[in-house]
Amino acid sequence: MNGAGDWTLMAHGVVNLVYDHQSGRRGANRVFAGGMLMGMARRPVGNGTLQLKAMLSPDPLMGKRGYPLLLASGETANGTDRLIDRQHPHDFFMELSGSISQNIGGNSSVFLYAGLPGEPAFGPPAFMHREAIMDSPEAPISHHWLDSTHISFGVLTGGLTLGNAKVEVSRFNGREPDEHRWDIETAALDSTAVRVSFNPTNQLSLQGSWGHLENPEQLEPGVDQKRWSASVLYARGIAPGWKLAATFAWGRKTIDHHGEARRDDAYMAEASLKHRDWTIFGRGEITENRELLEDEEHGQAFRVGKVSVGAVRDFRLAEHFSFGAGGLVSLNYLPDDLAPLYGNQKPIAAMGFVRLKLD
Repeated sequence: MNGAGDWTLMAHGVVNLVYDHQSGRRGANRVFAGGMLMGMARRPVGNGTLQLKAMLSPDPLMGKRGYPLLLASGETANGTDRLIDRQHPHDFFMELSGSISQNIGGNSSVFLYAGLPGEPAFGPPAFMHREAIMDSPEAPISHHWLDSTHISFGVLTGGLTLGNAKVEVSRFNGREPDEHRWDIETAALDSTAVRVSFNPTNQLSLQGSWGHLENPEQLEPGVDQKRWSASVLYARGIAPGWKLAATFAWGRKTIDHHGEARRDDAYMAEASLKHRDWTIFGRGEITENRELLEDEEHGQAFRVGKVSVGAVRDFRLAEHFSFGAGGLVSLNYLPDDLAPLYGNQKPIAAMGFVRLKLD
């Protein structure tokens, strides 16, 4: 952080170089780079604050098919074929936004946020910003239940803060980003999200949210979704030099398919323990996924799971700049019906990575 006149400036980011091994018949090996760079500027305006934010990602350099990740699904590489057992790359422009807030009482304020792209008022923070798991280069397989809306090309949010509680309402472009990762897309703000948050203590943050997404899937025109989310975030220092963080979250997607409402849930728990330059992290997930078979769009929902554990060691290069090296191992859990396609009911995956971090 730094200052320039009335402005407070902040920058942070991370770039990971990853070797990815996903075993089994549907696995693959890949070296890829991913991460994000974020800049923020804020200044007083009236009795409130103006904030500008930009976030960029090197993910498009992976190529349109992203990287191998067993049990992940969502978005497309070419506009016609769904990405299955792969994590899609994020867009180069992850966020370009501005917000303004004004105090209306001793501990109350109103605010307005706009982004192209931006993040509507749905779900917990995106996984790369959650303290419990931000050191892992692996995307969660629950991404499209909990936080995939964090890059929406067109967002307008209004909110009210009352003490430790906040209520937000968003109108946004509900369609997921297309396979062109370097551009900025525009469309009508046709979808709605509502989120209620409450921080009972400095260490605990709760949220519940609902969203109606118009035509979100590129490969399923005319099919809308309703989503629900609830999460608990926790972080605190537990001893000198030690910090613990954790997230628990649930998400639901409801799709009206030929008059039948299909509800698919995801559950996720993640945690990290930091001690000076070491971080140990882990995540467990269960999803009900209808997109793991290439010839079915909304067929059977398969309950699958993943457990990942890893660690990273950072080496300080300068006051705000460090180099890190780490790795993780994942164990995937499949039902009997899917096991023959993967060659194993519990395929193993691993990632080794090095990173540069600005903090």
